[in-house]
Amino acid sequence: MSDEASNTKPAETQPVAQPEQRTFHRGGRSDGRGGRPGGRRRDSRDSSDDKADGLSEKTVFINRSSKVVKGGRRFSFSALIVVGDRAGKVGLGLGKGGEVSDAIKKGGERAKSHLETVALNKSTIPHEVLSEYDGAKILLKPAAPGTGLICGKTVRAVVEAAGIRDVLSKSLGSKNPANVAKATLAALRRLRSRGEIRAVRGV
Repeated sequence: MSDEASNTKPAETQPVAQPEQRTFHRGGRSDGRGGRPGGRRRDSRDSSDDKADGLSEKTVFINRSSKVVKGGRRFSFSALIVVGDRAGKVGLGLGKGGEVSDAIKKGGERAKSHLETVALNKSTIPHEVLSEYDGAKILLKPAAPGTGLICGKTVRAVVEAAGIRDVLSKSLGSKNPANVAKATLAALRRLRSRGEIRAVRGV
């Protein structure tokens, strides 16, 4: 073997670039704001809204219905809205539409067009009243100042819009939100002030 062959060195090999390693999180990518991976922040805004005209609007409930057609299912929404000035006027409206926003808008417009005046005694109601609508029965009783609203969420939405801050209530029969809300509004219609009762009796 010649000296040239013995002095040859093997060719130097270049390091092979390793593929970039990525860490995948189970459930999706992080949103970069410290929240849950792949999740979105929930909107915590209340369903009530004070309008510029002094009326407060609140969504009592939203119902979704579906209709089976040839191309699949077609969804529609209905929203029950209560509107009031928190000073003795309240209205209830039911709106329907293909989108939730459309149903809420129609329900609010109908509620504003059907505002009714309610007889109040300062922060409570003048007397006890029992009303019924379909299968729902609502009993309302006057309460001392500072008692608050002792009632369910559907009844609370209606009496708050009317401006009542102290009342005792009992819901009997059906728990359907639409019937409960309408029974509550019917009970508020039956309220009479002391002057109205005296005028009827001729005192």
